[in-house]
Amino acid sequence: MASTENAPLKQLYCASTADPVFSSTSKDFLPLLEDIRSPLVLILDPKTQRVGIIQGSNIHANPDSKDALPVQGILPPLYPEWLGDRGFLETHGLRFPYVGGEMALGISTPAMVIALAKAGMLGFLGTAGLTLDEVERQCREIQRVLDPEGLPWGVNLIHSPQELQQETALAELFIELGITRVSVSAFMNLTPTVVHYACKGLTRAPDGTIIRKNRIFAKISRPEMARHFIVPPPDNLLEALVAEDRLTREEAELATRLPICQDITVESDSGGHTDFRPMAPLFSAITELRDRSVSEHGFPYPIRLGLAGGLGTPQAVAAAFAMGAAYVLVGSVHQSAVESGLSEPARALLTEARIADMAATPAGDMLEVGAKVQVLKRGVFFASRAKLLGKLYQGYEGLDQIPAKDKANLEKKIFHASLDDVWKQTQAYLAEHDPKQLNLAKDSPRKQMALVFRWYLGKSSRWALDGDAQRRLDYQIWTGPAIGAFNDWVKGSFLAPLANRHVAQIGRNLMEGAAVITRTQQLRAAGFPMQPGAYRFRPRQLR
Repeated sequence: MASTENAPLKQLYCASTADPVFSSTSKDFLPLLEDIRSPLVLILDPKTQRVGIIQGSNIHANPDSKDALPVQGILPPLYPEWLGDRGFLETHGLRFPYVGGEMALGISTPAMVIALAKAGMLGFLGTAGLTLDEVERQCREIQRVLDPEGLPWGVNLIHSPQELQQETALAELFIELGITRVSVSAFMNLTPTVVHYACKGLTRAPDGTIIRKNRIFAKISRPEMARHFIVPPPDNLLEALVAEDRLTREEAELATRLPICQDITVESDSGGHTDFRPMAPLFSAITELRDRSVSEHGFPYPIRLGLAGGLGTPQAVAAAFAMGAAYVLVGSVHQSAVESGLSEPARALLTEARIADMAATPAGDMLEVGAKVQVLKRGVFFASRAKLLGKLYQGYEGLDQIPAKDKANLEKKIFHASLDDVWKQTQAYLAEHDPKQLNLAKDSPRKQMALVFRWYLGKSSRWALDGDAQRRLDYQIWTGPAIGAFNDWVKGSFLAPLANRHVAQIGRNLMEGAAVITRTQQLRAAGFPMQPGAYRFRPRQLR
């Protein structure tokens, strides 16, 4: 048989009843571009050497008419469902590689999780700040709706170093309820709780394949944090869990062959607690770590990286997938959705936000260590008032040292009560919920000051949730710049009004738009000339 190894490729030609489009300003360009589910044929005009596009043409090895044009390439159909990792979709039973991130205090509500699941997306219930009973009630509410239909969903487990018993109790609850997807966040190191949940239920199939029952999504904002989740759990933690009868010997042995999790959410500049990391360097650094770990350990399954933070437009989502993200996670934008747990007045404030309308303020739960949260500053005074509290905390050793003028300002404009009254309220709360903190404050004026300041920093987020009209200027709304970009994008469209911002429509439009942007970039890379405005997708009702 003659070898065809060095045989030249034959030139292909195509002919179409429609005229080719050679410019992105042509009236026929947009319909061709947005019909992403149909293939596009790239042709070359021999006379002008311009690249054009035709849809649905007959392609032949030889020109069969004088109008036939040489083919430069063929772009296959492109679906939003295909932008991410197909294995991610298969593993979790999803239609889209799109995740609705967990948001504390139940801002990502059962209604939000259910709506995302029914749209073929994955939603995580936000549990931080909720009682164990509240978490159980909301989880059971979701289970009643989604489990009979076999639709996937998940729940959040946030690291609570000052409430480790609550953290452990939540993980035990998730195991008891049979919840198989948990997004863990704020973990600087692995804890027995995380290892227990990740490894519980590990088994072997008849063919020897290791099967996971529980799947962890680790939300990571630093490379040093990622290292703990892309390797097998430490032997000492596994041995301790076996000794406590929380894991079987087989589960512990199988755990040594797998990383803690297969899905890592790389979190860049986000709302709420954030390290303000830029997307590109962070994702690149963690990608390198992941690749080295997979190569070193030879895991039987891939470790997938998703991206979160700053994703409020189709361009941003397309960029995330272009970098190699297996999935995208959206948070800030969902806070303005109908299904959000935020009050309507707070959501209305979000619709007015621009990309520079955010500020970094002291975190209520980590005031003493100087942690920051990113919040909305437009339309409220919370950011400036929280910064003042942070400044006073850094400058004085106790409430008694604060100058009388500053103290009067605090009582009148921020607390709306005397500091003594606030301390009494704080004492009553801690006596019931956290006596240890109260004992620490007895001999520490600085600790007492921190607890008083945390009264305001903690309640301000509740005021936003409840829509407290008396405290509207003190709303603490965690959000990142993504909401500002989203508002610019949807201006004048059906998604601009608050009442139309349903998470399913938000997700579908971001994904559809990202696919169109991806198609636009494919055409540009193939030599098709793109003019300003070509990288634009307007929101529309999608099914």
